[in-house]
Amino acid sequence: MESIDTELAAQIRQDIILGAYTEGERLSEARLCEAYNVSRTPVRLALRILERERLLRRGEGRGYTVFAPTVQDVLQAVQVRGHLESLAARLMAQAEDRADHLPKMAKAIEDIDKLLSAGEFGDSAKRQAQVANKAFHTTILATCGNDYVSYACEQISHLPMLSAGSMVFDRATTTSPNLNERGLFRLHLGNAQHQVIYEAIEKGDAVRAEGMMREHSHTMVDYIRTFERKDDSLTIADLIAYSGNE
Repeated sequence: MESIDTELAAQIRQDIILGAYTEGERLSEARLCEAYNVSRTPVRLALRILERERLLRRGEGRGYTVFAPTVQDVLQAVQVRGHLESLAARLMAQAEDRADHLPKMAKAIEDIDKLLSAGEFGDSAKRQAQVANKAFHTTILATCGNDYVSYACEQISHLPMLSAGSMVFDRATTTSPNLNERGLFRLHLGNAQHQVIYEAIEKGDAVRAEGMMREHSHTMVDYIRTFERKDDSLTIADLIAYSGNE
């Protein structure tokens, strides 16, 4: 169960990302107390959390200034996470106890294969795919043997598309047959890459595991950039809508 200050930080974070507060806008403790109907103590703690996440910067006096993330910020963070996950895959492939954790990864692959076999990619299927995808990625991060890899990932997980196992699909996949097929194809491609990563880790092939995980992470970046080329006015709210786990 989350503490009051953590829940409050999540509310303010979401409001910043969705544009309720604009870039450079000043936020005071008193204003936030009134806006969220809470006392100063949780507000003060929530502000410290958001300052560490670089969504707020301490201004002159006792106030904070909003530092709203941009689409480019998200793209850069996705690249960083890709490198961290690639490192995690390499380290897991080198770990002596890797076989103990492979069943969880195998189940995640199997669960997504079942969704693909069903041939439908509605909201329920997307949620199930997200759960399986998260299980696959978090297993690698948690068992790679280097706690700082998962810690570094956690520091940027508050951004859209940056939580563990995030997936990206066009919002119209449930209303257009063509886009539904495209969504299924993307899921098939991603799970095929999961299979290669799994086999490389199972065999202890650290170079192959690292390389395929890097390629896997780049597919998300390429997908986001495709949206950018389509529409130069792409916003953070759009990225949230495209993200399968939001």
